[in-house]
Amino acid sequence: MSKEKERRMFVGVVWNCAAELKLLLTVLLFLCSLITLLHYIPSRLISFSPIDLGSCISTPAAPLHFVSHLNATNSSIPSATTPPPTSAATPPPEPPSLEKDRLLQNGVVKRAFNPFGSAAYNFILMSAYRGGYNTFAVMGLGSKPLHLYGKPSYRCEWVSSHKQKNPISVVGHKILPDWGYGRVYTVLVINCTFPVPVGNGETGGKLLVHATTNGGGDTNFNTTDTFEALSETGQDFVNFTSVYEAPPKYDFFYCGSSLYGNLSPQRVREWLAFHVRLFGEKSHFVIHDAGGVHEGVMEVLKPWMDKGYVTLQDIRDQERFDGYYHNQFLIVNDCLQRYKFQAKWMFFFDVDEYIFVPKKSTIKSVVKSLSDFTQFTIEQMPMSNKLCLEEDRGKSYRKWGFEKLVYKDVKTGIRRDRKYAVQPRNVIANGVHMSQNTVGKTTHKTEGRIKYFHYHGTIAEHREPCRQLVNTTAITVDGIPYNVDTTMRDVAATVKRFELKMIGTTLQRTRQ
Repeated sequence: MSKEKERRMFVGVVWNCAAELKLLLTVLLFLCSLITLLHYIPSRLISFSPIDLGSCISTPAAPLHFVSHLNATNSSIPSATTPPPTSAATPPPEPPSLEKDRLLQNGVVKRAFNPFGSAAYNFILMSAYRGGYNTFAVMGLGSKPLHLYGKPSYRCEWVSSHKQKNPISVVGHKILPDWGYGRVYTVLVINCTFPVPVGNGETGGKLLVHATTNGGGDTNFNTTDTFEALSETGQDFVNFTSVYEAPPKYDFFYCGSSLYGNLSPQRVREWLAFHVRLFGEKSHFVIHDAGGVHEGVMEVLKPWMDKGYVTLQDIRDQERFDGYYHNQFLIVNDCLQRYKFQAKWMFFFDVDEYIFVPKKSTIKSVVKSLSDFTQFTIEQMPMSNKLCLEEDRGKSYRKWGFEKLVYKDVKTGIRRDRKYAVQPRNVIANGVHMSQNTVGKTTHKTEGRIKYFHYHGTIAEHREPCRQLVNTTAITVDGIPYNVDTTMRDVAATVKRFELKMIGTTLQRTRQ
């Protein structure tokens, strides 16, 4: 009797759930048919495998509405950690088949060469700037072997934002301003000069550069890399025009080379105070940090930055690319092109070098006397980095570096590096010691009008530089003759008073 009752109950449940059972059986039949069909479809046409679908069916999952409800209504309740859905791992691409040595019909064994990877980038873009209404300068790095042994070329293309204007292209003129000093990379300045003005204040545009290897690196391939060097809006053009047509904002502008290493805050302090006083109120200094501006140096720069005399740029990322001397040729060319319309005169020298003009002159009178020249170079006065006067014994630590290092190297018959200044609007590209790409004249005959004192090896010295005290006006050390020259010592007190007037006592406790 009980068995008959159970059988009737089972039949009743099945009858009441007949519709749901039919649906379930239909779904299972469809899925099984689909899995069977997938085995005959090529794998490249589907993004999942039948195994994945089978595992999906066989794996029980929590009701989605329940999980969502928990997460939405009570985020404090810890939810069970569920493993991420597994997908078929994309197989790595097969390595290219190697070309193998083969025996030719004439009995010669033809050897195979299989290239892999790339040793250097074709072009590394740093910046691009307008140089006029129809000309641009593009700064970057290129593979030195490519330029030394190959014949890469560049094409510049201006694409207007106005859809009805056709693009215009010209051959880019490449300049290698680093005199062959490059390493893995060499510095490139690409001049793009179009036959007509491009861009305007209403519509913008962009400058494309097409860099072609012309078989350099592999004569089987003529690779061209196209990149956007500059993008310009109509307002950008208006802003350029306002600077381009206005008188220069600054009389004197300093473009510094890459600063690196453990620099002495005190030496940087002295250098800045001296040159802000020399160049005057309408001057500006751009400092490039390649790793040398640590906390102590930053404390020295900050008061002058707050006064508007100094701009600090972080260029540490250029260290990724192996160029000469922290890519300093690239950095000074970027500075030239970036600020060329903001300065009457632009100076290029280092932070262990001090520009000096005679007492009866000023820096303004000197450059005025040289205004017929686009460029003039400056004579070097090399100074000892360890010889000091005996009279400074016991008090040398209170004196500034250029105040106590008074012995000048007077050895004759050797060529010494010079530094230089330019009227930047007439310069196409530049170097570290002079520019070879100028429009206009250059003079080296500046003796008696301007010079620079060079304290080599002092900028990264944190201990007291006076390691040998001398009680004579002339001495020979290690075969090098030195004479006393107190030119810089005589102006030290004036420079100290100027710093105190300008920024107060904030740097009085600066450390070596």
